[in-house]
Amino acid sequence: MPAVDVVDETFLAVPPPVVKAAFANPGSWRRLWPDLTLEVYADRGNEGLRWTVRGALTGTMEVWLEPMLDGTLLHYFLRADLPGRPGPRDIRREITRRQFAAKNIAFDLKTTLEDGRRPGCPP
Repeated sequence: MPAVDVVDETFLAVPPPVVKAAFANPGSWRRLWPDLTLEVYADRGNEGLRWTVRGALTGTMEVWLEPMLDGTLLHYFLRADLPGRPGPRDIRREITRRQFAAKNIAFDLKTTLEDGRRPGCPP
């Protein structure tokens, strides 16, 4: 089982193709995850992407875009290990850091993509 196992969900009041576009450009990955090198191993279209992860962590990452109501439920999964032989404190610190990073990415997307739109209002 990977040492770093992060799961997050955030509702975005925009359709899945709009959310997918935010993750589709490999140039944006460096901005979102600056210490990771990503390689797509499954492009699931409007359902999201799956990557292998190298760099500060080694493992896999996924964004799954689930259509829900008038928007998208963004599911984020990161399952990876730290290099070397990290201690329990290092692992806990990394998990917390990645949890906050995942939520910041989701909230930044929410602010940018929704552009003030409230759920139930037309896009």
